[in-house]
Amino acid sequence: MVKAALTALLTNKLLWVGVISNVVAQVLKIFTHIVTYKEFKIRRLFQTGGMPSSHTATFVGLATAVAIQESMGSTYFAIAALLAFLVIYDSCGIRREAGKHADALNDILAQNHMQNNNQETPPDPFKTLLGHTVPQVIVGAFVGICVALLMLYVFWP
Repeated sequence: MVKAALTALLTNKLLWVGVISNVVAQVLKIFTHIVTYKEFKIRRLFQTGGMPSSHTATFVGLATAVAIQESMGSTYFAIAALLAFLVIYDSCGIRREAGKHADALNDILAQNHMQNNNQETPPDPFKTLLGHTVPQVIVGAFVGICVALLMLYVFWP
């Protein structure tokens, strides 16, 4: 029973489309960081925010794979498409605004630290790279669609 469950999990094409879409987008973040900032940072592989949106790639890839495998009229596609929409809305809206707030708070904390001539180490800054711009989401969606098409039509038909 465990072997059958493990086999089902490991051969689930839709699951792998989502996972591989995420990994491809995260790897691309390393290269876009190199192009933008002229520095190599392996930690971009594990961070949120930036180009492209790995969250968008994951869920658009999943929705695309579901559309291919189950049809766009299926209940499964409706669920996957709505989930993708919510993730995109969250990354462009709520998480992006949270990143802007974190940036403003970091400025306030830094100014406060300097005004008080505080000799102590300033507090760790809040993480600001949380959400995504529209271009980052569009590229993430493109990555997800491409991975789904390649996996389901070329590599794992």
